[in-house]
Amino acid sequence: MDRYARWNALLEILTDSGRISVEDAADRLDVSQATIRRDFDQLAQQQMITRTRGGAVANGVSYDLPLRYKTAKHAPEKQRIGAAAAALVSPGMVVALNGGTTTTEVARALAVRPELTGGVDDAQLTVVTNALNIANELLVRSRMKIVVTGGVVRPQSFELVGPLGGNILRDVTLDIALLGVDALDVTLGAAAHHEGEAAMNSLMVARARRVVIIADSSKLGGHAFARICPIDRIDTLVTDSNATTATLNAFVEAGVKIVTA
Repeated sequence: MDRYARWNALLEILTDSGRISVEDAADRLDVSQATIRRDFDQLAQQQMITRTRGGAVANGVSYDLPLRYKTAKHAPEKQRIGAAAAALVSPGMVVALNGGTTTTEVARALAVRPELTGGVDDAQLTVVTNALNIANELLVRSRMKIVVTGGVVRPQSFELVGPLGGNILRDVTLDIALLGVDALDVTLGAAAHHEGEAAMNSLMVARARRVVIIADSSKLGGHAFARICPIDRIDTLVTDSNATTATLNAFVEAGVKIVTA
């Protein structure tokens, strides 16, 4: 297990339990106590946790981990979901992508489809995004037309938020919005932990002909702070095969098409 995977595991343990000792963490991750002490010290320096005598406790923001610590969670499912979502895109479309680990996998899947890329002046796909990392993924891997919204960077997700980006989104028309979310519920709709991200995503929804929510099964039935859109605005849900039949049926009854990866 590499350092970032360990940090991700430690942060998730602290999110669930609130505190953990060096000895317990070393046993659970099968590494030395010296390694755990170094990990705790480095995470504390980044204000992700608080060190205690013999262990660590979670900080209040641990529910919303920075993107770089989330990459290992449900990775195989997210890769399959990303490929399935990318398959919904056709040449010539204008596509919106927000930030997150799952939408990053969508971007990577789009970038390797040769029929979606063209020359500088004849791009076969236009991508509108408020995520700096996704813009970078597409720029270095393809020759699509990339439009980045304005705004203030949110370090946890690399997303641009705020009214500056809204001015751009109000002036574009989107064929499809492929949106990662923190939670999706049949009654409450799609939601994000951060209100600024939710507001940008809501603008993408308003400008899109078709809205596709991309979420692994752990997000289904969950709740988050800020609503993105109601369930009746969502056309399609792309999720993984671990979602239960009962959960998926509830979305189908609400009029949502299901794509299982």
